Amino acid sequence: MNPDMIGPVYMMDSISISTLIEYQALTFRFAPGSHLATPEQAVGFVKERGFIFFWPVKGFAFPSLWGAVAGNKAVADKHDDPGHISWNWKDMLIDKKVWYYARVLRHKNTLISMDTVKYFYALSPNYGEPELDLIDQYNQGALPLEAKLIFEALNKNGPLDTISLRKEARLAGANSQSPFNRALDILQAQLRVLPVAISEAGAWKYAFVYDLTHRYYPHLPESARYITENQAMDHILRLFFKSLGAASLRQVTNTFRWDTGLTLKSIERLVNSGFIINDVKLEGRTENHYCLFELLKT
Repeated sequence: MNPDMIGPVYMMDSISISTLIEYQALTFRFAPGSHLATPEQAVGFVKERGFIFFWPVKGFAFPSLWGAVAGNKAVADKHDDPGHISWNWKDMLIDKKVWYYARVLRHKNTLISMDTVKYFYALSPNYGEPELDLIDQYNQGALPLEAKLIFEALNKNGPLDTISLRKEARLAGANSQSPFNRALDILQAQLRVLPVAISEAGAWKYAFVYDLTHRYYPHLPESARYITENQAMDHILRLFFKSLGAASLRQVTNTFRWDTGLTLKSIERLVNSGFIINDVKLEGRTENHYCLFELLKT
């Protein structure tokens, strides 16, 4: 079964769990002989899927770099587990601009292909001048002060490791650690800040170096400028369903946290185009699912 092939319409209203597992074994690279073995294959996998998580997300089925290397198993506690080669690849490639790496979806480390990231950027609150956009959002009460301080520190000083960034943002105190981390997550999810290198700073001799997204990827704002909201959402959802095969509305909204009305309209466009069909029953589940036609052929 080819997971990326869209077949003709088949009048079926249910799929089995085994069919879904078989499909995802291919798209997640769980199937025997499909595991990733080199960093080049990892880059190709991210490009193939469009976006994946770095680690598996508990209770949420979606492709991850760990899973594509180690298979369908929990992340190992032992540091010498062969699956942890994915960590080495991530560090080795972080400054090579082969993918976009940051905590973008569900506050989890996300890998986005360079072909796909412009669609995420088109949905971000970055409309014109990033500095002015952030100030406007802060003045409207939509950003915490800590996010503004982090952005301004990076804008003034250039790339900074985590320790230096907390100091320059005046968030180095013990009571500031949680607000700092929350603000950094917000800025990453909004594609404003991302890790771009590894530093030996701090007690653990391991810390990310952060930079502003529009400075590190200066072409990104222009490449996203003429992508409409509808085009961006439709493109990202197509990749999402091609990875999962079938998903409920709850799974979609929990992944992207977009406006529910806009999300439903995007899904409806995909249904009307024949890409997915709605009201599909998944064996053992009460929720209706949206499903690729390919799965309904089995």
